[in-house]
Amino acid sequence: MTDARYGGLTQLGGKTVQPASPAEAVLERVANPHPGERYLVRFTAPEFTSLCPITGQPDFAHLVLDYVPGEWLVESKSLKLYLGAFRNHGAFHEACTLEIALRLRAEIAPLWVRIGGYWYPRGGMPIDVFWQSSLPPEGVWLPPQEVQPYRGRG
Repeated sequence: MTDARYGGLTQLGGKTVQPASPAEAVLERVANPHPGERYLVRFTAPEFTSLCPITGQPDFAHLVLDYVPGEWLVESKSLKLYLGAFRNHGAFHEACTLEIALRLRAEIAPLWVRIGGYWYPRGGMPIDVFWQSSLPPEGVWLPPQEVQPYRGRG
């Protein structure tokens, strides 16, 4: 990379190995090019996967992660690798959903963050998990997450 602002990145632009666990994953950050502006960044992961910690069976979710940046942005490739590291990670839906938002908050210190975890049913019951760090900052447009609740065959 020729731009000095991105010199510390270790994953973008190169071959990377999928981390074996979320704890091993490295979330990288880049400077926010507009730190004085309040705007929303959204990541959507419609094929998120983790494992049930008891049975080892796969669990699937549609995640919507919104944040209002402060000084930093999360680098998207590192976020994809981090989310992919849950594939072999055993934890309940609530734990996975909150772990993602809390890790993002710890790594990039956004002004605000929220996550919607729309988990597909296993055992006949979907579990949706929602969390936000605080009330949203004033003046930020917050589009609805618009993930339809699970309806099954009706």
